[in-house]
Amino acid sequence: MKIIIDGDACPGISIIEKIARNHEIPMIIYCDIHHFIQSEYAQVKVVDSGFQSVDMYVMNETKEGDIIVSQDYGVAAICLSKKAKVINPKGFIYDEKNIDRLLEERHLSQKIRRGGGKTSNAKKRTEEDNLRLEKNLIKLVKS
Repeated sequence: MKIIIDGDACPGISIIEKIARNHEIPMIIYCDIHHFIQSEYAQVKVVDSGFQSVDMYVMNETKEGDIIVSQDYGVAAICLSKKAKVINPKGFIYDEKNIDRLLEERHLSQKIRRGGGKTSNAKKRTEEDNLRLEKNLIKLVKS
């Protein structure tokens, strides 16, 4: 088992790193050349910028039993199909029961935006998000 992070848009890396270190789980953070991420514990892999370049590395690196941290539903769906455990940076666990609905909602939102409509913005990160991430990541590590 290893923890792989889609690091381009991942708050909470310090929480994830603490859990990985406490459970002695290898951790890899992927980011593109436009992001600067440092870690004393995790291996940071910088990849070329480009449409979904980090996503492709995350998906290709994923093996059965790994834990993936990403807010991208497409990445989550692919990693779930590889029998990985997937969680987003706010601590919501993706699974076979909710991924189809989330992908459909994303599709509908994109359709609305392409038509000139507006959709709601992401909510600001809260302390509750940090606590949920910690609790649910530990749950995935132990399962």
